[in-house]
Amino acid sequence: MTENSSRHDSFSSHVPHEVLEHLEAARSEMRKGMETFLPEGFFEHRSAARREMLLAGRGAIDEAIRRMDAKRASA
Repeated sequence: MTENSSRHDSFSSHVPHEVLEHLEAARSEMRKGMETFLPEGFFEHRSAARREMLLAGRGAIDEAIRRMDAKRASA
């Protein structure tokens, strides 16, 4: 279990279920409100941009690992 999910589980166990339901309803209403003034397709483009950033990060990490392995092999 990741640290973030364990924090979430800890939070959820100390907060009444009714409060969690209201928080989820508030989040949903906020998103609907954002959809009214953001251009159509915004969320799809945001998701695609987030994916590309993650792929770029993965590529940078892969390259760093490759360089470490190459350095270790030549030593």
